[in-house]
Amino acid sequence: MLGIPLQDLLVLVAALLGAGLVTGLLAGMFGVGGGAVIVPVLYQIFGLLDVPEAIRMHLCVGTSLAIIIPTSIQSFRAHRARGKVLEAVLRLWAVPVVLSVIAGGAIAAFAPALLLKLVFVAVAGSNAVKLLSGRDDWRIAPDLPGRLGMRLYGVLIGLASSLMGIGGGAISNMLLTLHGRSIHNAVATSSGLGVLISIPGAIAYMLAGWSQMASLPPLSVGYVSLLGFALVAPTSTLVAPLGARLAHAMPKRRLEIAFGVFLLLVSARFVWSLIA
Repeated sequence: MLGIPLQDLLVLVAALLGAGLVTGLLAGMFGVGGGAVIVPVLYQIFGLLDVPEAIRMHLCVGTSLAIIIPTSIQSFRAHRARGKVLEAVLRLWAVPVVLSVIAGGAIAAFAPALLLKLVFVAVAGSNAVKLLSGRDDWRIAPDLPGRLGMRLYGVLIGLASSLMGIGGGAISNMLLTLHGRSIHNAVATSSGLGVLISIPGAIAYMLAGWSQMASLPPLSVGYVSLLGFALVAPTSTLVAPLGARLAHAMPKRRLEIAFGVFLLLVSARFVWSLIA
Protein backbone atom coordinates (compact mmCIF):
# COMPACT_ATOMS: atom_id res chain seq x y z
CA MET A 1 0.00 0.00 0.00
CA LEU A 2 2.92 2.33 0.67
CA GLY A 3 3.82 2.37 -3.02
CA ILE A 4 0.46 3.68 -4.21
CA PRO A 5 0.36 7.38 -5.26
CA LEU A 6 -1.67 9.67 -3.01
CA GLN A 7 -4.31 10.27 -5.71
CA ASP A 8 -4.85 6.53 -6.17
CA LEU A 9 -4.97 6.02 -2.42
CA LEU A 10 -7.69 8.66 -2.09
CA VAL A 11 -9.70 6.90 -4.80
CA LEU A 12 -9.38 3.61 -2.91
CA VAL A 13 -10.50 5.19 0.34
CA ALA A 14 -13.48 6.82 -1.40
CA ALA A 15 -14.42 3.46 -2.96
CA LEU A 16 -14.29 1.73 0.41
CA LEU A 17 -16.38 4.43 2.08
CA GLY A 18 -18.92 4.27 -0.77
CA ALA A 19 -19.08 0.50 -0.43
CA GLY A 20 -19.74 0.99 3.27
CA LEU A 21 -22.72 3.25 2.58
CA VAL A 22 -24.28 0.83 0.09
CA THR A 23 -23.55 -2.15 2.32
CA GLY A 24 -25.23 -0.61 5.35
CA LEU A 25 -28.31 0.37 3.36
CA LEU A 26 -28.66 -3.15 1.91
CA ALA A 27 -28.11 -4.77 5.29
CA GLY A 28 -30.90 -2.77 6.87
CA MET A 29 -33.36 -3.02 4.00
CA PHE A 30 -32.97 -6.67 3.04
CA GLY A 31 -31.45 -8.38 6.06
CA VAL A 32 -28.31 -9.20 4.05
CA GLY A 33 -24.77 -8.50 5.11
CA GLY A 34 -23.82 -6.72 1.90
CA GLY A 35 -21.09 -9.18 0.90
CA ALA A 36 -22.23 -9.09 -2.73
CA VAL A 37 -21.22 -5.41 -2.79
CA ILE A 38 -18.11 -5.62 -0.63
CA VAL A 39 -16.39 -8.55 -2.36
CA PRO A 40 -16.12 -7.08 -5.90
CA VAL A 41 -14.95 -3.69 -4.60
CA LEU A 42 -12.28 -5.32 -2.45
CA TYR A 43 -11.23 -7.50 -5.38
CA GLN A 44 -10.32 -4.40 -7.42
CA ILE A 45 -8.62 -2.73 -4.48
CA PHE A 46 -6.52 -5.75 -3.58
CA GLY A 47 -5.57 -6.04 -7.24
CA LEU A 48 -4.04 -2.56 -7.07
CA LEU A 49 -2.17 -3.69 -3.97
CA ASP A 50 -0.68 -6.57 -6.00
CA VAL A 51 -2.23 -9.31 -3.89
CA PRO A 52 -1.56 -12.62 -5.75
CA GLU A 53 -4.51 -13.88 -7.78
CA ALA A 54 -4.38 -17.27 -6.05
CA ILE A 55 -5.34 -15.78 -2.68
CA ARG A 56 -7.06 -12.51 -3.62
CA MET A 57 -10.60 -13.90 -3.60
CA HIS A 58 -10.01 -15.56 -0.25
CA LEU A 59 -8.89 -12.21 1.21
CA CYS A 60 -12.00 -10.53 -0.23
CA VAL A 61 -14.38 -13.10 1.26
CA GLY A 62 -12.69 -13.13 4.67
CA THR A 63 -12.61 -9.34 4.87
CA SER A 64 -16.25 -9.20 3.77
CA LEU A 65 -17.29 -11.53 6.59
CA ALA A 66 -15.41 -9.37 9.10
CA ILE A 67 -17.07 -6.20 7.80
CA ILE A 68 -20.50 -7.84 8.08
CA ILE A 69 -20.08 -8.35 11.84
CA PRO A 70 -20.92 -4.82 13.10
CA THR A 71 -23.30 -4.16 10.21
CA SER A 72 -25.35 -7.25 11.02
CA ILE A 73 -25.40 -6.50 14.74
CA GLN A 74 -26.70 -2.98 14.11
CA SER A 75 -29.24 -4.18 11.55
CA PHE A 76 -30.45 -6.97 13.88
CA ARG A 77 -30.93 -4.56 16.77
CA ALA A 78 -32.96 -2.22 14.57
CA HIS A 79 -35.24 -5.01 13.29
CA ARG A 80 -35.61 -6.63 16.71
CA ALA A 81 -36.74 -3.34 18.21
CA ARG A 82 -39.68 -3.46 15.79
CA GLY A 83 -40.68 -6.94 16.95
CA LYS A 84 -40.38 -8.60 13.54
CA VAL A 85 -37.57 -11.10 14.27
CA LEU A 86 -38.62 -14.77 14.47
CA GLU A 87 -36.43 -15.55 17.46
CA ALA A 88 -37.53 -19.19 17.73
CA VAL A 89 -36.20 -19.71 14.20
CA LEU A 90 -32.84 -18.16 15.08
CA ARG A 91 -32.52 -20.40 18.14
CA LEU A 92 -33.07 -23.51 16.00
CA TRP A 93 -30.61 -22.32 13.37
CA ALA A 94 -27.85 -21.09 15.69
CA VAL A 95 -25.81 -24.29 16.25
CA PRO A 96 -26.03 -25.81 12.74
CA VAL A 97 -25.32 -22.43 11.13
CA VAL A 98 -22.21 -21.77 13.21
CA LEU A 99 -20.80 -25.29 12.72
CA SER A 100 -21.41 -25.27 8.96
CA VAL A 101 -19.87 -21.78 8.62
CA ILE A 102 -16.68 -23.09 10.22
CA ALA A 103 -16.69 -26.05 7.83
CA GLY A 104 -17.35 -23.75 4.88
CA GLY A 105 -14.41 -21.55 5.83
CA ALA A 106 -12.13 -24.58 5.71
CA ILE A 107 -13.52 -25.69 2.33
CA ALA A 108 -13.36 -22.22 0.79
CA ALA A 109 -9.58 -22.09 1.18
CA PHE A 110 -9.33 -24.80 -1.50
CA ALA A 111 -12.53 -24.34 -3.57
CA PRO A 112 -12.16 -22.80 -7.06
CA ALA A 113 -13.75 -19.41 -7.67
CA LEU A 114 -15.89 -20.90 -10.47
CA LEU A 115 -17.75 -23.13 -8.00
CA LEU A 116 -18.44 -20.28 -5.59
CA LYS A 117 -19.83 -18.07 -8.36
CA LEU A 118 -22.08 -20.81 -9.79
CA VAL A 119 -23.56 -21.54 -6.37
CA PHE A 120 -24.27 -17.86 -5.82
CA VAL A 121 -25.94 -17.41 -9.20
CA ALA A 122 -28.15 -20.46 -8.61
CA VAL A 123 -29.29 -19.30 -5.16
CA ALA A 124 -29.70 -15.60 -5.96
CA GLY A 125 -31.30 -16.19 -9.37
CA SER A 126 -33.97 -18.56 -8.05
CA ASN A 127 -34.73 -16.19 -5.21
CA ALA A 128 -35.07 -13.24 -7.60
CA VAL A 129 -37.49 -15.15 -9.87
CA LYS A 130 -39.73 -15.93 -6.92
CA LEU A 131 -39.74 -12.36 -5.62
CA LEU A 132 -40.31 -10.67 -8.98
CA SER A 133 -43.09 -13.06 -9.96
CA GLY A 134 -45.34 -11.62 -7.27
CA ARG A 135 -46.74 -15.09 -6.60
CA ASP A 136 -47.56 -15.31 -2.90
CA ASP A 137 -48.93 -18.81 -3.43
CA TRP A 138 -45.50 -20.31 -4.12
CA ARG A 139 -44.94 -22.55 -1.12
CA ILE A 140 -42.86 -25.52 -0.13
CA ALA A 141 -45.24 -25.97 2.79
CA PRO A 142 -47.76 -23.81 4.67
CA ASP A 143 -45.56 -23.79 7.75
CA LEU A 144 -41.93 -24.23 8.74
CA PRO A 145 -40.60 -27.80 9.06
CA GLY A 146 -39.87 -29.54 12.35
CA ARG A 147 -36.65 -29.30 14.34
CA LEU A 148 -34.68 -31.68 12.09
CA GLY A 149 -35.76 -29.91 8.91
CA MET A 150 -34.93 -26.50 10.36
CA ARG A 151 -31.48 -27.68 11.40
CA LEU A 152 -30.84 -29.02 7.91
CA TYR A 153 -31.82 -25.61 6.56
CA GLY A 154 -29.34 -24.10 9.00
CA VAL A 155 -26.55 -26.28 7.61
CA LEU A 156 -27.43 -25.23 4.04
CA ILE A 157 -27.52 -21.54 4.92
CA GLY A 158 -24.27 -21.56 6.89
CA LEU A 159 -22.28 -23.58 4.38
CA ALA A 160 -23.39 -21.63 1.31
CA SER A 161 -22.97 -18.24 3.01
CA SER A 162 -19.44 -18.92 4.20
CA LEU A 163 -18.42 -20.06 0.72
CA MET A 164 -19.76 -16.84 -0.81
CA GLY A 165 -18.79 -14.32 1.88
CA ILE A 166 -22.39 -13.20 2.47
CA GLY A 167 -24.55 -12.82 5.57
CA GLY A 168 -27.10 -15.47 4.56
CA GLY A 169 -30.07 -13.21 3.86
CA ALA A 170 -30.43 -14.19 0.20
CA ILE A 171 -30.96 -17.82 1.20
CA SER A 172 -32.93 -17.48 4.43
CA ASN A 173 -35.32 -14.89 2.99
CA MET A 174 -36.28 -17.31 0.23
CA LEU A 175 -36.69 -20.27 2.59
CA LEU A 176 -38.81 -18.36 5.09
CA THR A 177 -41.15 -16.87 2.50
CA LEU A 178 -41.56 -20.27 0.81
CA HIS A 179 -42.79 -21.51 4.18
CA GLY A 180 -45.43 -18.83 4.58
CA ARG A 181 -43.55 -16.14 6.47
CA SER A 182 -43.90 -12.51 5.39
CA ILE A 183 -41.06 -10.71 3.65
CA HIS A 184 -40.79 -8.32 6.60
CA ASN A 185 -40.39 -11.19 9.09
CA ALA A 186 -37.94 -12.90 6.73
CA VAL A 187 -35.79 -9.77 6.34
CA ALA A 188 -35.75 -9.10 10.08
CA THR A 189 -34.83 -12.69 10.95
CA SER A 190 -32.14 -12.79 8.27
CA SER A 191 -30.42 -9.84 9.88
CA GLY A 192 -29.82 -12.01 12.95
CA LEU A 193 -28.34 -14.74 10.79
CA GLY A 194 -25.70 -12.30 9.62
CA VAL A 195 -24.38 -12.16 13.19
CA LEU A 196 -24.26 -15.97 13.48
CA ILE A 197 -22.47 -16.31 10.14
CA SER A 198 -20.02 -13.41 10.11
CA ILE A 199 -18.24 -13.90 13.44
CA PRO A 200 -17.19 -17.57 13.10
CA GLY A 201 -16.70 -17.05 9.36
CA ALA A 202 -14.21 -14.22 9.84
CA ILE A 203 -12.30 -16.20 12.46
CA ALA A 204 -12.16 -19.24 10.15
CA TYR A 205 -10.70 -17.14 7.31
CA MET A 206 -8.15 -15.57 9.65
CA LEU A 207 -6.91 -19.04 10.58
CA ALA A 208 -7.09 -20.34 7.00
CA GLY A 209 -4.83 -17.55 5.75
CA TRP A 210 -2.32 -17.60 8.59
CA SER A 211 0.25 -19.49 6.53
CA GLN A 212 -0.06 -16.92 3.69
CA MET A 213 0.83 -13.85 5.77
CA ALA A 214 4.00 -13.17 3.75
CA SER A 215 1.95 -12.79 0.54
CA LEU A 216 -0.80 -10.64 2.04
CA PRO A 217 -0.87 -6.81 2.18
CA PRO A 218 0.11 -4.93 5.35
CA LEU A 219 -2.41 -4.84 8.21
CA SER A 220 -3.86 -8.24 7.35
CA VAL A 221 -4.61 -11.03 9.81
CA GLY A 222 -4.88 -14.19 7.75
CA TYR A 223 -7.47 -13.64 5.03
CA VAL A 224 -8.91 -10.53 6.74
CA SER A 225 -7.70 -7.03 5.84
CA LEU A 226 -7.85 -4.73 8.85
CA LEU A 227 -7.66 -1.71 6.48
CA GLY A 228 -10.78 -2.79 4.62
CA PHE A 229 -12.53 -3.51 7.89
CA ALA A 230 -11.57 -0.15 9.43
CA LEU A 231 -12.89 1.89 6.49
CA VAL A 232 -16.03 -0.02 5.49
CA ALA A 233 -17.39 -1.37 8.78
CA PRO A 234 -18.02 1.94 10.62
CA THR A 235 -19.74 3.51 7.60
CA SER A 236 -22.01 0.54 6.95
CA THR A 237 -22.88 0.23 10.65
CA LEU A 238 -24.04 3.85 10.80
CA VAL A 239 -26.25 3.47 7.71
CA ALA A 240 -27.85 0.08 8.59
CA PRO A 241 -30.62 1.53 10.85
CA LEU A 242 -31.70 3.83 8.00
CA GLY A 243 -32.09 0.80 5.75
CA ALA A 244 -34.18 -0.97 8.39
CA ARG A 245 -36.50 2.05 8.68
CA LEU A 246 -36.92 2.13 4.91
CA ALA A 247 -37.76 -1.59 4.85
CA HIS A 248 -40.55 -1.29 7.41
CA ALA A 249 -41.93 1.84 5.75
CA MET A 250 -42.14 0.21 2.29
CA PRO A 251 -45.19 -1.73 1.09
CA LYS A 252 -44.64 -5.49 0.96
CA ARG A 253 -44.71 -5.70 -2.87
CA ARG A 254 -42.28 -2.83 -3.32
CA LEU A 255 -39.83 -4.44 -0.90
CA GLU A 256 -40.08 -7.75 -2.79
CA ILE A 257 -39.39 -6.05 -6.14
CA ALA A 258 -36.45 -4.09 -4.73
CA PHE A 259 -34.87 -7.20 -3.27
CA GLY A 260 -35.52 -9.19 -6.46
CA VAL A 261 -33.87 -6.56 -8.66
CA PHE A 262 -30.92 -6.40 -6.29
CA LEU A 263 -30.41 -10.17 -6.55
CA LEU A 264 -30.67 -10.10 -10.34
CA LEU A 265 -27.99 -7.42 -10.57
CA VAL A 266 -25.69 -9.39 -8.32
CA SER A 267 -26.28 -12.58 -10.33
CA ALA A 268 -25.60 -10.73 -13.59
CA ARG A 269 -22.29 -9.48 -12.21
CA PHE A 270 -21.16 -13.02 -11.42
CA VAL A 271 -22.32 -14.38 -14.79
CA TRP A 272 -20.45 -11.62 -16.59
CA SER A 273 -17.28 -12.44 -14.66
CA LEU A 274 -17.57 -16.05 -15.84
CA ILE A 275 -17.91 -15.23 -19.54
CA ALA A 276 -15.85 -12.03 -19.86
